Parts: sequence; C-alpha cells; structure tokens
Amino acid sequence: MDLPTIWFILVGVLFTGYVMLDGFDLGVGGLHLFVRKDEDRRIFLNAIGPVWDGNEVWLVTGGGALFAAFPEVYATVFSGFYDAFMLLLFGLIFRAVAIEFRSKQPGRLWRGGWDTAFAIGSLLSSLLIGVAMGNVIHGVPLNENHEFMGTILTLLNPYSLMVGVFTVSLFLMHGNIYLILKTEGELQQRLLRWVKVTIPIFLVLFAIVGFSTPALLPHIGEALARKPIPLILFFVLAILLALNIPREVYRGKEFRAFLCSCGTMASLMILFGATVYPNMVFSVPDPANSLTIANGSSTDKTLGFMFVVALIGVPIVIAYMASIYYIFRGKVKLDAESY
Repeated sequence: MDLPTIWFILVGVLFTGYVMLDGFDLGVGGLHLFVRKDEDRRIFLNAIGPVWDGNEVWLVTGGGALFAAFPEVYATVFSGFYDAFMLLLFGLIFRAVAIEFRSKQPGRLWRGGWDTAFAIGSLLSSLLIGVAMGNVIHGVPLNENHEFMGTILTLLNPYSLMVGVFTVSLFLMHGNIYLILKTEGELQQRLLRWVKVTIPIFLVLFAIVGFSTPALLPHIGEALARKPIPLILFFVLAILLALNIPREVYRGKEFRAFLCSCGTMASLMILFGATVYPNMVFSVPDPANSLTIANGSSTDKTLGFMFVVALIGVPIVIAYMASIYYIFRGKVKLDAESY
C-alpha cells in the first residue's frame, strides 16, 4: 500500500471520528426543540456538555491532515466551497455560543431564543456537511488547473441536497440513541418512542440515496461494477446495524444500541470512501481534471514524516477522548453547575 493511499485512509478515519462523535451532538441539537420543558432541554444540553467541544477537534484535525497530506485538494475544496464552509462555520459557532449562553439568564425569551439558535445551527451544520459529501460523490466543475468553476448554487444541486437531508436524518437518529443512553425515567421513555420515527426515516432515505446514486451518477455506477463486493457488503452492513438498534434498545442494552449507531455511521463512511477512491475531488463534466490521491498529494518524504507523527499523536488523542467519555459516563444529573 502506497503512502497516498495510507493517508487517504487516515484522513478518512479522522473525518469518520468527527462524524460519529459530533454527529450525535448535532443530532441532539436537531431534536432540542421537540421537548418543551426547560429541565428536559437542560438535560439535552448537559448530555453533550462535557464532550461537544472535544468532538469538534476531530474536524479541525481532519482538516489539518487534509492540508498537509493533500494540499492541492485542500486548496481546491476550501476555496471552491468557501461560501458553504462559511455557512457551516456560522452554524457551528452559533450552536456553541447557544450552549454557553443559554442558561446564563432565566428569562423564557432569552432561553427560547438560544434554544432556537442551537437547533437551527445544528440542523444547518448537519445539512451542509451532507451537501459537502454529496458534492464529493457527485463531482464538481474543475478546470485544467484544478480550480473550482462554479458558485454556491452549483453546490446546491438536487443530488447533494438529497444527501444533505439524508445526513440530517442520520444525525437525528444517532442523537436520539445517544440521548437514550444518557437519560432515564419519563424523558427516556419518550425518547424510546422517538426511535420508531427516527430509524425508519433514516432507512427510507438511505434506500433512496443508496439505490439512486449509481443510477444518477455514471461514474459511481462504474465504481460499483469494478468493486461490487466491498460496496454491497458495507451497504448491507449499515442497514443491518441500523435495524439492530431498536432490538438492542428494547432489550435494555442502550450502550450496544449506541455502538450499533456508531457502526452504522462508520460503515457509511467506509462505503463513501470506497466509492470515491482513488478520486479526492471528481471533476464533471471533464473527469480528466479530477484531483486524485496521486496528483493531489504531498511528496512521499512529507507523507512519510507525517505518518510517523500520526503514529505518535493519534493514539494520544484517542486515549484522551476515551478518558473524557469514561469520566463523564452514566446518566445526566442536573446540579448547580449544569448548563
């Protein structure tokens, strides 16, 4: 396995970590307004309170790894998707501010306003993450210098918006499962009923996206023809893991249900990576202008040095995150220092 392929996998691992971890944060935000009581909304916030900022580090780390390992890809994506990324940044900032400011004042209007900002920021961020991934699958117009030749309206094409809506449903399901893990009593019983809605919606949208993608995008159909076994395997695995979530929930195995939800997201990210590989940014209508792991990567010397650094740094980050989740394990209990 060559170094560009190794770094394609490593960057994918970092973004998969972000999707799995910040995915439930964003899902909790999207579900926030579906509860009315102030105490319930505070429980939602405190379920993610100790970990949400650490989860977003995975996005920064993934972006940094992309910049170092595939600088031309980074330059093309972050300049071409600039407007969309600014909207994403706006959504992430607003939800972060809402988490910190919401409980500073007791007023109903104050808290209601920040609750709305938290929910909108979470849903907007989820949608834009999905739109970005949809464009990577769909392809974007690049010239011979690998420069993006479209506008933000180019990125908001029907296929990418469909993937964006699917991503929102995925994060809502994931957030729902996480909240079941962190709550108890009447609120948990209500969340158990929500599973009957969030999982079917996710599965329906997954089927629509999964079966329409090779039909709508010829280059994806060609990729499926070249490597049908791994693509079909991870497609089926994601469905089976998602279907196992309600089974584990109703058996009272909340942690197993959350692991199945994480496994569903990991399977989808592997499916995403296997589908686009070896492309990093596919060019339409001229595939010859595409950015691949070969023409978009740094030198082997740079990739080799970074790989050594990654072997040291990534286990430290994982150990730190594991310790945080272990320290703040268990059900949410509100106290004077809670959000």
